[in-house]
Amino acid sequence: MAGISTKQIKTRIRSMEATRQITKAMEMVASSKLRRAQAQALAAKPYFETLYGVIQDIAATNRENFSPYLKATEGVRPLYVVIAGDRGLAGGYNQNVFKLVQSRVQGLQAGVLPIGKKTVEYFASRNIPAPEIRLPDMTEVTMGDCFTLSKQLCGLFRDGVYDRVYIAYTDFESVLSQVPYIRQILPLESPETERKSGPVTLYEPSSEEVFDTIIPEYVGGILYGGLCESRASEHAARRNAMDSATKNADEMISDLSLRYNRARQAAITQEITEIIAGAKRS
Repeated sequence: MAGISTKQIKTRIRSMEATRQITKAMEMVASSKLRRAQAQALAAKPYFETLYGVIQDIAATNRENFSPYLKATEGVRPLYVVIAGDRGLAGGYNQNVFKLVQSRVQGLQAGVLPIGKKTVEYFASRNIPAPEIRLPDMTEVTMGDCFTLSKQLCGLFRDGVYDRVYIAYTDFESVLSQVPYIRQILPLESPETERKSGPVTLYEPSSEEVFDTIIPEYVGGILYGGLCESRASEHAARRNAMDSATKNADEMISDLSLRYNRARQAAITQEITEIIAGAKRS
């Protein structure tokens, strides 16, 4: 910063202090939202874990390949439901899940159903086809929206429009760790190794009709669970990013303050030297 005046340094300090106030406020807001998102994700888990256990038990004890939701195919037209944020300033939160999905859809006739403004913008710019399903912004998607979407996805799968359905989201491991993850939701993976030799459970009116009812509920639960995990991950990633930005601003303010004090001291020393030199000449 040689040649920069104390006035310019002071202006930079004020600018950095204003930036720090913004990043600190965003960090506090993200922390508050993170607590609510964590509570929401934890509250939703018991229901979906129970539902998953029921489905696995049905699939493990039934001897028939009775449901199209259990029939795996070797097709090349998968559908990825991709959940990301509506805004940026969250570190690599959005880009990490985008890169993961992009690596999976290369060379395939894949479709992407985007949830979140950033997701819509990213895949639209790459001309990746999407089904004609309209959803609100990620922050506005409700549990009801997830169950409505699940019925549409199940219909697309049963009609053969897509042969596999995946969900791509960010798994919330901790406040400091969020991992992009892709999970297959259709067809349901039948637990062949866990089939039991005991009595077969009978379903009324039929196994297929039971599955036709429960699978869309299961898919809706997976979607909502992924949504809750993604929301918590986004707030945690934004909190971490803003915390890092605030610390960087503190370091820059400290460095600028040191340079300002040195420049001011040098100016004072120069003035004293000039006064002494003038006094000697007189």
